[in-house]
Amino acid sequence: MATEVEQPRQPDVAAMLKDQTSACKTARAAIASGAEVEVRDNEVPHSMVFGIAAQRLRWSIKIGQTTLGLDESVEILRSHRGERLRTGVINSADRSWFFTLYFDATGTELLACSGVKREAHPRPRRTAAPD
Repeated sequence: MATEVEQPRQPDVAAMLKDQTSACKTARAAIASGAEVEVRDNEVPHSMVFGIAAQRLRWSIKIGQTTLGLDESVEILRSHRGERLRTGVINSADRSWFFTLYFDATGTELLACSGVKREAHPRPRRTAAPD
């Protein structure tokens, strides 16, 4: 007899978005407006999550991209060095914002949330080396 495969239960992300960062309120509003939410099942090393967030912050500053809570998220993640983490994403219904969720290894505690506004930006030009 076939048994039903139980899908992992997704956490109530809207309820978990307290005031960890300045992006939480906007992320909650995006969920209330029909955003897609995905929490990944796999744990990843801190260095990977922190490295990507820090690089995204540097790049956003360089191109002048609008962010919410990204600097705060990087600082929060810095204090979780050596831990395994989970991540998730929120895509706003109108696709104007992309949020990244940062969880503890079990996915039961939301550590931070950052948002990046999808804007058209010209790529920074590389400057030629002086002669």
